[in-house]
Order: sequence, then structure tokens, then C-alpha cells
Amino acid sequence: MRKPKVAFICVHNSCRSQIAEALGKHFAFDVFESYSAGTETKPRINQDAVRIMKQLYGIDMEKTQYSKLISDIPKPDIAISMGCNVGCPFVERPFDDNWGLDDPTDKSDKEFMQIIEEIETKIIQLKKELELSRPFVFFQ
Repeated sequence: MRKPKVAFICVHNSCRSQIAEALGKHFAFDVFESYSAGTETKPRINQDAVRIMKQLYGIDMEKTQYSKLISDIPKPDIAISMGCNVGCPFVERPFDDNWGLDDPTDKSDKEFMQIIEEIETKIIQLKKELELSRPFVFFQ
């Protein structure tokens, strides 16, 4: 039995989805594999996200993550939209959930931290849901 692959999707894959990937790897590595992607990429992950994640969790996203296209990650078992106010990217399957999160880019640290806290809460809830649904059998 393998762990399900969870993809966190937003347009640019530079902020919210990157935070979700990092927090998924941090809090739920034992239950699911975390990936993030978008329909476009940015040369760098959002630097405020990098700084605040390092400050709050000691996670250095720049060392382990980069902006990726949907075609760059494995086919997900679970696809989650971060909340696209402009139209969500197409991932060749329906989204399992839309977290409806505002983009904190160019916002205050306080607003960034609120979004990060929401993502953490949702990651932990997803982990609990998947633990309760075990055996969640995925065949390779």
C-alpha cells in the first residue's frame, strides 16, 4: 500500500500552494505525499512566504521547493485548489476540494501568517480525514 499523492494547485505555484506543499511534508509526511503546481511558474517562490515559513517552522522552502507546472508532478490521487479568484487551472480531473484562500502576496506579515495558519489547519484536517479513511488503498 502506498501513500496518496496530494497536489496543491494554484495559478503561479509561488505562494499558497508552495506553503501547503511544505506544511504537508512537515505535518503529514507519514500519511500522504505533498506536491504543488500551477499552470504558470515564477522564477522564485514568494520571498515573504519563504521568510515567514522559515521564521515560524524552520522550513527553508527555497532549498527544497521550486515553482512547477502541473505536468511536472506525478498524477495526484487528491487535487486541492488553493482558491483561484481568477479561474482555477485545469488538472485533467475534478478538484477534490477548493480551500478558497486569499493570496497574501503584497500583504502584511500578519495577513501572511493568517493564511499560513489556515493552511496548517486544513493540512492537519486532511491528514485526520485520510487517517480515518484507512485503509485508503492506492495501487501503483
